[in-house]
Amino acid sequence: MSADLSLLTGTRVVLTGCAANIGRATAHLFARHGARLYLVDIDPAAAETASELSSAGTEVYFRRADVSDERAVQGLWAEAAEVMGGVDVVVNNAGVQRAGPTTEFALEDWDAVLGVNARSCFLMAKYGVPVMTAGGGGVVVNMASLAGVHGVAGLAAYCASKGAIVALSRSLAAEFAADNIRVNSICPGFVESPFNAPIVDFVGGPDALERDVRNGVPLGRQGTPDEVANVMLFLASNLSSYMTGQTITVDGGVVL
Repeated sequence: MSADLSLLTGTRVVLTGCAANIGRATAHLFARHGARLYLVDIDPAAAETASELSSAGTEVYFRRADVSDERAVQGLWAEAAEVMGGVDVVVNNAGVQRAGPTTEFALEDWDAVLGVNARSCFLMAKYGVPVMTAGGGGVVVNMASLAGVHGVAGLAAYCASKGAIVALSRSLAAEFAADNIRVNSICPGFVESPFNAPIVDFVGGPDALERDVRNGVPLGRQGTPDEVANVMLFLASNLSSYMTGQTITVDGGVVL
């Protein structure tokens, strides 16, 4: 008889930013490992992810919401707690990326990037921690970026937002350890994804990006959403039960 290799059987997971790319890959991987999913995204295309998983037999709920909006976050946590009977894991993956010279970068773009990326992680903790504490604890995984620990030209707002997530995660880990809540962040490097289109354009197109990857990534290639999702699974599961306040890079060996 084969062993049960499911790492999240029955685990109640809130996952933001799941319409495509890393978020979609994570949703599918978590579903294969037995998670019950509450998916959140402002992009209505995320409903397709939910539909795919539901058709495959996963218990899944979808809510269209802007996670940088306080009322929306309050609402989604109230609903998630009600429909699933509590929440064990939250993965904050929602994000936006905009690139451009700092001297020409619009303030509204700065506010949008900081709002969706960093503000959302704060709001999800503010309203999510009480739900997880009521259930005896939980796990928070925040999507940061290598850009948050290593400056990238043309990505001032993005770097600032992801650096904020790294620092916020460490602070939350220290604050909520006594409540049995673990908080870690993950920092992908170059990942094949349409999400990175702004920086690809800024550096001069796909060929220029590939040159940068060959010169700067020891493994010589970009990562894939599935490879990042695998690390998400590790951090969300009990395999990482003695880890909190950590920043995990998934970058092909980039030396800072």
